[in-house]
Amino acid sequence: MKYSLGLVSVSFRKHTPKEILAAMRSAELEFVEWGSDVHVPPDKAGEIAALQDAYGISCCSYGTYFKLGVTPLCELQAYIGAAKILGTRIIRLWCGNKNSEEYTEDEKAELFATCKAAAGIAENNGAVLCMECHGGTYTNTKESAYELILAVDSKAFRMYWQPNQHRTVAENLEYAKLLSPYTEHLHVFNWSGNKRYSLWEAKDVWREYLGCYDTHKTLLLEFMPDDRIETLKNEAAALKEIAK
Repeated sequence: MKYSLGLVSVSFRKHTPKEILAAMRSAELEFVEWGSDVHVPPDKAGEIAALQDAYGISCCSYGTYFKLGVTPLCELQAYIGAAKILGTRIIRLWCGNKNSEEYTEDEKAELFATCKAAAGIAENNGAVLCMECHGGTYTNTKESAYELILAVDSKAFRMYWQPNQHRTVAENLEYAKLLSPYTEHLHVFNWSGNKRYSLWEAKDVWREYLGCYDTHKTLLLEFMPDDRIETLKNEAAALKEIAK
């Protein structure tokens, strides 16, 4: 298969790691991105690594809420260590705490310097830091994300991609195409504005999105249309259909 298929654990914040792994196994999803806020704080990595092994699930990434330019850089090492215990080298984090257009030139220079320093730490530890293309961060637009990636210029500093539910398909395709050479994982969902829909209704659109990538990618379901863990099997079936 061209794609690895999995789940972002924060889709089910109210459920335990064990409940999530059981649902994933039932849905035949093999990869998980653990969230650091609820399911796997760094000090719980060993316990969760043993649990995921028992369920036959592999960790493809560690989804942290580390914010470059905000969270002290000295805390990055703990997340890198936890990711290694979980069996992954990919760490998801956020860049800054406001949209790119809100940064002054001096603030941008300081943020970029922090990103370069973080990339250096990751390189030295065999880790890969991936920015999320998210509103309220520096990578809120394709232009700002591209500028940042080129400025840092490190194989240890990469991107995630997900469609922006407040933009058109055409705009999302432009973002995906521009950043595709630097993208590791994709977060998969079907939203329009503040409304959520089943992934089955977005099969054709998602096939267009995947057409932007010519190398293997990990596709991670993020959130259910109704937030119910019982819905995972149906959404996973849609993901498998899209990935054919």
